[in-house]
Amino acid sequence: MMQEEIKKLIKKGEDMAVEFKESRKSANKDIYETVCAFLNRNGGHILLGVSDSGKIKGVDLDFVDKIKKEIVTCANNPHKINPPVYLVIEEVKIDNKTIIVIYVPESSQVHRCTDRIYDRSEDGDLDITHQTDAVANLYMRKQSSFSENKVYPYMEISDFRPDLFQKMKELISIRNNVHPWLKVNDKEFLKSARLYQKDLQTGKEGYTLAAMLLFGKDSTIQTALTYYRTDAILRRVNLDRYDDRDTIETNLIESYERLMNFIAKHLYDPFYLEGDIRIPLRSKIFREIISNTLIHREYLNPYPARLIIEKDKVVVENANRAFGSGAINPFQFSPHPKNPIIARIFREIGRADELGSGMRNIFKYAGVYSNGGKPELIEGDIFKTIIPLNPKITAQDTIEVTEKVTVKVTEKVTVKLTDNQKKIIRLMGKDSNITAEILSKKVGISVRKIRENTAKLKQKNLIKRVGSDKDGWWEVMPLKHQSRTPLKR
Repeated sequence: MMQEEIKKLIKKGEDMAVEFKESRKSANKDIYETVCAFLNRNGGHILLGVSDSGKIKGVDLDFVDKIKKEIVTCANNPHKINPPVYLVIEEVKIDNKTIIVIYVPESSQVHRCTDRIYDRSEDGDLDITHQTDAVANLYMRKQSSFSENKVYPYMEISDFRPDLFQKMKELISIRNNVHPWLKVNDKEFLKSARLYQKDLQTGKEGYTLAAMLLFGKDSTIQTALTYYRTDAILRRVNLDRYDDRDTIETNLIESYERLMNFIAKHLYDPFYLEGDIRIPLRSKIFREIISNTLIHREYLNPYPARLIIEKDKVVVENANRAFGSGAINPFQFSPHPKNPIIARIFREIGRADELGSGMRNIFKYAGVYSNGGKPELIEGDIFKTIIPLNPKITAQDTIEVTEKVTVKVTEKVTVKLTDNQKKIIRLMGKDSNITAEILSKKVGISVRKIRENTAKLKQKNLIKRVGSDKDGWWEVMPLKHQSRTPLKR
């Protein structure tokens, strides 16, 4: 948030959605009670370094990182906050003093802090653990607030696709091979991920809409949501209809893949370096847009989601449960989760980051991608995202550039490499985010052999891993001899 917005919050004082804590050298113990209360009510902001009276005292600079780390750790510790939560934490300087701002989103779930349930009122954080009516009302409010929690009592485990559960585990294991979800069966997973719930208004229990959308058979999804679909459309030549189209009516995990493939098929991916690190601009931008479209869509609204590629822009639309209206200012934007359980699954499989980071990445890289254009994100009953394009560049230009790089690599290392290693280098040159599992399928050897070969290629300094195993990408080393500026045509 900007300084002026923080000053307005401080001037307004503490209320249902704002809490002050001094926290000069450590996080107050009751911070987590407030986090729990905000999660259970309407969300809010916690400002550390501000007294109860609104006086800015600041957080001791030597303890800022320690406090932030402590809060992140506790928020992800089920013994402190259960279910755990991802928080947006920022540092803001006001009057030469550092304030830590914690944004707590409204949650679709009922949270506990050290096994106590807290709710928020004008008087502060209320322990309602033993207030039966208040707890029941809280559960009913959550059940009705997020459509992803809609219960389908007649949906059975046979209505899901077992291969999707296995695929989810494979994607999780790439990031965390000791994740607890890897050790449970499908039914246990659905319950632990809160994809099986009880409707406290009707007393019925069963699998939820989120479970259906993530892991359901296509026939199951279409039976419950007859209008459900996402249209991917290319409209450059035939403006009355389309040049290419993919009508997607499947689960969210495979919907993401098909939308990303449609983008890769029709949009350029210019070579771009940020310092000495290659940034895959196309993936960086559209990964966030497609994830946000699938995660935050209002699925009980029959309006179909659309991704339309035109000559000079990409337009993405989806039904929305709006928290505001009009163009979003990234410097004043407070993220609101629309389907937090779906969002959590996407984060665990590596297809989304913490709340709010996707927005920052879109604004950060879209201008570079479009050679100066500005993205537009418009909040309303229909959420619209517009990414400008350079109409002089097509996907074919990118393919040509990629092939030139591949030829150079091949000529340089033909004598030293096996055929499988050459294939690995070519595939990495075309897709820097490619995984060992996909390489295994395309090269035709086991994942273990892929990893053995990539290790040898790294030893020969022919490829390198940029960033972490979780969030990084591959770089073919001869690429460093190419231009260090974005591709211009």
